[in-house]
Amino acid sequence: MQNDNEIVNNTKQALILRTDIKMRKGKMVSQGAHAAEKVFFDRGSIITNDAGTRLLCIPLTDDMEEWVENIFTKVVLKVGSEAELLAIYELAESLDIPCALIQDVGLTVFNGVPTYTAVSVGPAKNEDVDKVTKGLPLL
Repeated sequence: MQNDNEIVNNTKQALILRTDIKMRKGKMVSQGAHAAEKVFFDRGSIITNDAGTRLLCIPLTDDMEEWVENIFTKVVLKVGSEAELLAIYELAESLDIPCALIQDVGLTVFNGVPTYTAVSVGPAKNEDVDKVTKGLPLL
């Protein structure tokens, strides 16, 4: 039985970053943040209510709602190639797990070449995220 102070941690979000492209720490953090946000923003739309206020409306899965209402558990993992990153994204998509793929446009790094840098998997049930990320090392 759970008491009122016990934290339930059934959901998480995984951020996966490429290490083969030698991003600076700040660039890695920003790319991970983009991935964490994009998984929500891709689901959303801007609506205008009757008062004329513009609102961001984001439909959430039950797992996303649980994650938002709890402790925002995240794990940050790494892959060593673009092919590995894309495979993670494609697997998450095929399992219908909320996910997002980040492609940097190359304005400040990567010499103007659009480059895939990060993926988010989840928020979803821990075991669902693990189906996609099992075996990946921590960053």
